[in-house]
Amino acid sequence: MTCAQYCCKLVEGLPKHRALDIGCAAGRASFELAKVFEHVDAVDFSARIIQTPTNLQKQGFQRYTIQEEGELVTYKEVRFDNFGYDEVKNRVTFLQGDACNLAAKFTDYDLILAGNLLDRLYEPEKFLRLIKDRVRPGGLLVITSPYTWLSEFTKREFWLGGFKANTGESYTTLDGLHDHLEPEFTLLQQPIDIPFVIRETKRKYQHTLAELSVWQKKD
Repeated sequence: MTCAQYCCKLVEGLPKHRALDIGCAAGRASFELAKVFEHVDAVDFSARIIQTPTNLQKQGFQRYTIQEEGELVTYKEVRFDNFGYDEVKNRVTFLQGDACNLAAKFTDYDLILAGNLLDRLYEPEKFLRLIKDRVRPGGLLVITSPYTWLSEFTKREFWLGGFKANTGESYTTLDGLHDHLEPEFTLLQQPIDIPFVIRETKRKYQHTLAELSVWQKKD
């Protein structure tokens, strides 16, 4: 949600017709983007995951469980009217899709948010090549990631950074983004850190810092 709210500030004074939330998960960021965009396409690789926000759209509420410890869980319910999304819920379309093989219909966006997606793709370079053509001239591509490259998700040869270059110097993922996005895109500002927390159990949480970079497509 923090990333989406940041995106909403970034587009002040810019066109706000269409946005894409790629790797949307449960859809909170998608609904936040819908507060300022006329339409939001929300895409995730997992059809099971996007059932949750889809049901929330239809029913106005969604029941779920959270793990407390071991086999013990607590039953919860989330409602649309708790978040003020009633007026914008129909601006969002949730769809299943592969970020590295995105259908041609996903194009012509004023903003694309790829939130904590990059280091979980099987071929992130292919994603960047593909996504560059889906942003309108003057539009924004916002990428957040903790750059946790793991071979179980991305084969070593497909990592965008996080290794030593042939020169012996450190080659970061931000270096890789520069090399793959320029000259079509310009880094709009210095990247910033966005913290997020994932709850695993009642007493165990993951605290992570993702780097957020904003790229603007040249006219």
